[in-house]
Amino acid sequence: MRGGSLPTHERRWASDTVPAKTTLSSTTSPGTESNSAEEFVEVTLDLQDDDTIILRSVEPATVIKVDDGADTPVSASASAPRSPTIKRSSSNKLRQLSQELKAEAVAKAKQFSQELKAELRKFSWGHGHAPQTVTGFDSALAARALRKQRAQLDRTRSGAQKALRGLRFISNNKTNAWEEVQNNFNKLAKDGFLFRCDFAQCIGMKDSKEFALEMFDALSRRRRLKVEKISKDELYEYWSQITDQSFDSRLQIFFDMVDKNEDGRITEAEVKEIIMLSASANKLSRLKEQAEEYAALIMEELDPERLGYIELWQLETLLLQKDTYLSYSQALSYTSQALSQNLQGLRKKSRIRRMSTKVLYYLEENWKRIWVVSLWIMIMIGLFTWKFFQYKQKSSFQVMGYCLLTAKGAAETLKFNMALILLPVCRNTITWLRSTKLGLFVPFDDNINFHKTIAAAIVIGVILHAGNHLACDFPKLINSSAEDYKDFLIHDFGSHKPTYIDLIKGAEGVTGILMVICMTIAFTLATKWFRRNLIKLPKPFDRITGFNAFWYSHHLFVIVYVLLIIHGVFLYLVHIWYRKTTWMYLAVPVFLYAGERILRFFRSGSYTVRILKVAIYPGGVLTLQMSKPPQFRYKSGQYMFVQCPAVSPFEWHPFSITSAPGDDYLSVHIRQLGDWTQELRRLFSEVCEPPVAGKSGLLRADETTKRSLPKLLIDGPYGAPAQDYHKYDVLLLVGLGIGATPFISILKDLLNNIVKMEEQADSVSDTSRTSDISIGSNDSTTPNRVSPKRKKTLKTTNAYFYWVTREQGSFDWFKGVMNEVAELDQRGVIEMHNYLTSVYEEGDARSALITMVQALNHAKNGVDIVSGTRVRTHFARPKWKNVLSKLSSKHCNARIGVFYCGAPVLAKELSKLCYEFNQKGSTKFEFHKEHF
Repeated sequence: MRGGSLPTHERRWASDTVPAKTTLSSTTSPGTESNSAEEFVEVTLDLQDDDTIILRSVEPATVIKVDDGADTPVSASASAPRSPTIKRSSSNKLRQLSQELKAEAVAKAKQFSQELKAELRKFSWGHGHAPQTVTGFDSALAARALRKQRAQLDRTRSGAQKALRGLRFISNNKTNAWEEVQNNFNKLAKDGFLFRCDFAQCIGMKDSKEFALEMFDALSRRRRLKVEKISKDELYEYWSQITDQSFDSRLQIFFDMVDKNEDGRITEAEVKEIIMLSASANKLSRLKEQAEEYAALIMEELDPERLGYIELWQLETLLLQKDTYLSYSQALSYTSQALSQNLQGLRKKSRIRRMSTKVLYYLEENWKRIWVVSLWIMIMIGLFTWKFFQYKQKSSFQVMGYCLLTAKGAAETLKFNMALILLPVCRNTITWLRSTKLGLFVPFDDNINFHKTIAAAIVIGVILHAGNHLACDFPKLINSSAEDYKDFLIHDFGSHKPTYIDLIKGAEGVTGILMVICMTIAFTLATKWFRRNLIKLPKPFDRITGFNAFWYSHHLFVIVYVLLIIHGVFLYLVHIWYRKTTWMYLAVPVFLYAGERILRFFRSGSYTVRILKVAIYPGGVLTLQMSKPPQFRYKSGQYMFVQCPAVSPFEWHPFSITSAPGDDYLSVHIRQLGDWTQELRRLFSEVCEPPVAGKSGLLRADETTKRSLPKLLIDGPYGAPAQDYHKYDVLLLVGLGIGATPFISILKDLLNNIVKMEEQADSVSDTSRTSDISIGSNDSTTPNRVSPKRKKTLKTTNAYFYWVTREQGSFDWFKGVMNEVAELDQRGVIEMHNYLTSVYEEGDARSALITMVQALNHAKNGVDIVSGTRVRTHFARPKWKNVLSKLSSKHCNARIGVFYCGAPVLAKELSKLCYEFNQKGSTKFEFHKEHF
């Protein structure tokens, strides 16, 4: 056992005798004179029970140098001072006294050094020179004791305060946390006692019940009790220990959870048990299957002496040194510019300046949308005003009043919008237009949002048009006097004044009402509540929710357009054919849209694809790899439509292309989310064959499969925001779950470009050397001809891929791509970060052991235990503000493209953060969200 060491400058007042089981700290001097040139060393020894002395350390000692009345500790090796400075007066008497004390201390040190040398000759050294009589077990114990001493010294230098964040049992930092626990106790307690089975729910660890019960048992064993229930006072005692701010206290609880037999030692079996417990708490089923392997890995690292057990200090060492192992896939480092940007954001600005900055930024970010929407609104206002004043000149205005004017003005905007709403869904046309210069001025990426906006305007127009007709001007017409009817309306409605039923049952009325009914059905089923199955209806009404209901109901618009043309021909107040302008509005858009559908029909027939490979991954993801038609050319980030006639001969569904343009195949990843994808997965799972021994447990099929694979039709490719990634200096790609699919193709494409660029650089250097030797200056321009192409390829200098998912099995989807990137990207262009939200955040005690195993396994084998790839898996959700802050610090004055595919909630957060950081510094973030 190690005792307290005696500081060197206090040796004068210390006893000269050497007590047993005490660490000795002595000072020896190679010189004989006590002058400023003397050097001292500090020797730390351990005297064991078997009369063996173990040398712990030999370090430069701190001596006191007296200069101008100040005693300053100075190391003989010129290292930093280790003793506090003692202020003294500069009188001659004090200087003389100091010299006497120094001389006496040196004499004592020499005497002690001689005695120590005599003693050391009698004992064996435990520092790599064990005597023949010492057994192997004793050597192992001595080696472990030495490692323990070093670990304690390392901890003293680094400080355990830093590790305090690394072992939390309760993540809730609320000040009233105990009040919540008390309330839970009052709800769950029976006869004033809380039973063991309710402990997890009471302290807020309901999702980790097994882990909480082990903690309950460990705390009970501390009190030498095995109880099934506790009182409120005992609960408070448990809670105080759990939430103790001391790292040592938390570590001891964690150790006691593993050390069930309370012998102060943890065996490999106990390590395996706590790994399985942690894996269960974090929903890592695969980790449980490999718990034995990882337990052996921990024992190999912490028990090199092979004593068969580890102790508390070894577990502490692994926790404190965890960051050393986690050197792979590190987050971006901060720079001083990050601080300056934050300070810039904190500087106070006047209200007018803040408002002007916001307005300017909003205009800069949304000018494309603003001018398009403004033009659209102005056109509608112009059409409404034109018809409003045109019908004000008609005689019918004298009877029907402003109701007629409003209805006719709304009707004119309806004609325009019913024509315009088809253009945003002409996908082939938009894909072509976005590659032209028009893409610089028109936000083609927002085509679906514009489609929805026009639909909302149509709803308002229908309400104004139909509402004014049915509730206002029709009643005025039938209630008008015979004299007014004869003077103003007889030329439009005939000699016989119609009744309300006559107006309704006419061609105008019937077609109008049928259109309203069809539109109501289509608009209702297109809302997100029905389209995304957010509304749960009882059977058989559940069939009217989901994507299929949305897709089929949208085709009611074929009927709507036919009725609209008929409705536009039979008008009450217009009798000249060329003034019936409905067909004029619709002609070009309808023919363009019809042409697109015909093109899709014939093109899908010509794009014959052959299924090359099928795999069904965990999480209900179906991967289809198919042959690429020769004429099918696409860019990374684009998508295509897929149809399976065996599932439905009419439905086409969009999916991102996950293969790179340079690949000789096409691939898509389809997750089971709706009825169509569910049926598709079932269909392919029936033809897949069970895994062969030695291979993964995935269902697979390929061209050698005995059963015939279902036929697929494809159509595309179609443009998407992510295809413009090459325009940016830096990329931030964020995918949630299956939302990572658009970016896999981009990563592959970037990787292919990296490989080509390196090959090109090699060929350029070879050509340069050859030209210098053989031809000379004539061919020296060859590298210059190649370099512009290289410069264009190097537009994107870095890419950061963040993939956030809830299931461990999701990493299998793109395991091959991630390993390929990690292997071939030697220059570090692509940086990948995987996040698993089912695991508790790093620092939580429930994931602490998983983090240790993760670090050790990657350090030894180069593989992450969670994802099975070379890419590190982080736990919980990313802190997006920190991510963007680090990017803005590292890439100053860069144009960063932020591409996102996933839930709308995170899209709002990322868009807001991009807005905030664009106002702070010189780095510009441009946010894009994928739309289908």
